[in-house]
Amino acid sequence: MNFDRTFVLNFAKDLLAIDSPSGYCEQAAKFVQDLVSSWGYSTYRNNKGNVYIDVCGEDNATATLAIAAHLDTLGLMVRSIQSNGKLHFTRIGGAVLPSLDGEFCKVITRDGKIYHGTIQCKSSAAHVFADASTLARNEETMEIVLDEVVKTKEDVEKLGIMNGDYIAISPNTTILDNGYVKSRFLDDKFSVAGIIGILHYLYTNKKKPKRSFTIILSTYEEVGHGMSCIPSHIKQLLAVDMGCIGKDLSCSELEVSICAKDSGGPYDYTMTSQLIQIAKQLELDFCVDIYPSYSSDITAALKGGYDICGALIGPGISASHGMERGHYHGLEQAMKLTLAFINQ
Repeated sequence: MNFDRTFVLNFAKDLLAIDSPSGYCEQAAKFVQDLVSSWGYSTYRNNKGNVYIDVCGEDNATATLAIAAHLDTLGLMVRSIQSNGKLHFTRIGGAVLPSLDGEFCKVITRDGKIYHGTIQCKSSAAHVFADASTLARNEETMEIVLDEVVKTKEDVEKLGIMNGDYIAISPNTTILDNGYVKSRFLDDKFSVAGIIGILHYLYTNKKKPKRSFTIILSTYEEVGHGMSCIPSHIKQLLAVDMGCIGKDLSCSELEVSICAKDSGGPYDYTMTSQLIQIAKQLELDFCVDIYPSYSSDITAALKGGYDICGALIGPGISASHGMERGHYHGLEQAMKLTLAFINQ
């Protein structure tokens, strides 16, 4: 399995550059659909915007296996416009707010206008505010400063900005020659790049997998209901999301993590055991971990009432929900494990 590293990393960079906070994923979805459609794969969307890609296997059967990842990212939304022309915001998903202090952003109006700005603490200047270093960073102490000449609420409203407008956070993507990738939203666009990398491998090598499968790219995972509806013929769901790194965990950026249990409980015993066995047989760099504060699209599908078996894997990603870091080697291990599971 010789995947095209250049393709995967370039795809990841391009996808990361497309703003897609939960519920605002149209451009990212179209980017993926246009690409894989040009390779001859059938794609469609459901009502909530999830992308489906059908991949015919040697069995020519209706797919009972789905490989899931999510296109949506963390983001913000305009909560209110202050009298001084600055914006209060509310979070979309669980961004670690201290990591956003000083980050650039874009406000996207309902009629498609885009305005640039900065997310910053209200005590933003050390030369002015005694608590600039110590004030807690939260939704009450942080605000959006627009890169426009606005001094009042009315000035902002004249721009067409209103409550409920999306605020996209700059990803600040950096890809190093040694394989390290630093960016916001590697959760889960890094894994999406890996899945599309698998599809690119099959396409360029004119290969069919042993069994048919469906790729599902969800658009509301970060807010908990991305995969709450799936086709009734799906019986197995493998989510490829981020692997956790940190206290009491074994994973690093150089490994694929197999999650045995997260906040929603244990994953399917048989599928998880199969993944571990495949990783051993292929001599992959892998670990098995329990995620203390985590839920996935598998959780959403199970809570949606679907009778499925579900498992979760992912490349190790550090500093989740902040400025994240991964490595191509860890993603490659996840790609190899995913394709081997499809082909078993």
